[in-house]
Formats: sequence, C-alpha cells, structure tokens
Amino acid sequence: MRSATSKARFPILLLTLLVSISAAAGEKLTALQLFQAKRYAEAQIAYEQLAAADPGNAETHFHLGLLALRRNATDTAIAELERAVALDGKNSDYFAQLGSAYGAAAQAAGLFSKAGLARKCRVALEKAVELDPDNLDAREGLVAFYRQAPAFVGGGIEKAYAEAEEIKNRDVLAGSLLLAQLATGEKKYDAAFATLDRVLADHPDAYLALYAYGRIAAESGLRLDVGERHLRRCLELPPPARAPAHAAVQWRLGLIAEKRPDLPAARAAYAAALELDPAFSPARDALARLPKP
Repeated sequence: MRSATSKARFPILLLTLLVSISAAAGEKLTALQLFQAKRYAEAQIAYEQLAAADPGNAETHFHLGLLALRRNATDTAIAELERAVALDGKNSDYFAQLGSAYGAAAQAAGLFSKAGLARKCRVALEKAVELDPDNLDAREGLVAFYRQAPAFVGGGIEKAYAEAEEIKNRDVLAGSLLLAQLATGEKKYDAAFATLDRVLADHPDAYLALYAYGRIAAESGLRLDVGERHLRRCLELPPPARAPAHAAVQWRLGLIAEKRPDLPAARAAYAAALELDPAFSPARDALARLPKP
C-alpha cells in the first residue's frame, strides 16, 4: 500500500508532467508561429531546439527542410525532408517539398548527378500526387518537371499538358493558366489565347487570366488591342496575393506600346511603373533602352 506521502506526491508529479507537455506544445506552436510570421532566423533556432528534444518528429524535420530551401541550402533541405518522409511516409506535402529540393539540387548539379536528382524529383512529386490527388502544388511541380526534363528521366511536353488538364479539372483558373503557359512556350499563341478567352468568358475579372493575356500579347506582338484592354482592367482591380503588381502591368503595357510602335506611350507606361515601384528593374531597364525623346 502506498504511503500518504506518496499519494500526496502523485498529483504534484502529474501536474509537473502536464506542465512539461504543455510547455513542449507551446514551444512547437511558437516555432510554427515564427515560421508563419516569416521570422525565419528565429524559427530556425526554435525548430533546431525541437529536433534536439524530439528527433523523431516528422513535422519538425519538414520545417527545417523548408527553412533550408529558403536559404538555398539544398543538401541540408534534402537531408531534412528525406528524414521527414522516412518518419511519415503518408504526408503528400512532405513528398512535394522533397521533390522541390531534388529539383533545386538538379539545376545546380554537374552532368553526372543531374539525371539521378531529376529522377528523384519526379518520383517524389508523383508520390505526392498518389498520396493526395488534390495536391495542386505537387501537380504544378510535375507540370514544370515534365515541361523541362528530357524523356530519358521521365519528362515530356505531352505529360505536362495531361497534368495541366488534371489541374484544370480541379481548379479551372489554375489549370487554364498552365495550359496557356505551355502553349505559349511552344509558340502556339492562338491556342493560348483561346484557353484564356474561355476562362474570361466565365470570369471576366480574373486578374491572373487578364494579366496572362496581356503578357502573351506583349511577348508575341499579337492581339495587342485586346491585350492592352485586359491589362488596363488589371489596373482597376486589386492584385491577388503573389500576383504581378500594378507596376508589372504598366511595364507590360509599355512593351505592347513598343510593339506598335508607340514610343511616347511606352515611355509613359514605364515611367508609371517606376512611379508605383521605383525598384522595379524591368521597367527601369526598358526605359533606359528607349531612344531619348
């Protein structure tokens, strides 16, 4: 039979254990909050501490991999993300980011290592899609891989189109933008414009589709009037998160004006872009390229 003293100590020990667990949970949440707040140096320290305390936590290694990717430390990123998928082989996001790390490493690798890393990139991204067919980040990664990689490592433009169609089945705008991008890369401008026309018929204020139409017009020299009209509509809309800002829109308008050619209008558009964002180098370079008035 336990003594009265041991009975009295038990709630204290339990309380101590609960406080310890609560502190560990709070520490992990703090690391995540730091990461989400883009305080990456502090997040790095927090996650390193978590990894030291619990080296078997897959999420900790995942975030350490993301942090390494941000500072272009691809070897470290691969090691951390490989550890994450080894600990949790059912998480689609872990495989997607591991694929990104392999891809980044392949771009910087020498000839003999490039093919092996490219294959690992494809396998990881395909595994991410297998685990979660609705992981659009992984599918977009596959579109980029299939588009750029040679056939002997599993690439191919037809595979890229097929993957973009799968994305379109899940997100019409995202998939259509990718299909237009693929067609533009092959200089199939009519197909690209037709894809965007279909999207804009149903979503006339889709900022990214409007911008994409103007970008393709500026690059190809085709449908300049429609491209200009769509870009001017962009200036009336707030840019979505991670979309080209209005300075980029003005720059594209300048490129369209150059194609006409209307150099005063081009000069005015580039100046407007720089007024919106003085650090926007494409507009600054374009303005410097124009002959003096």
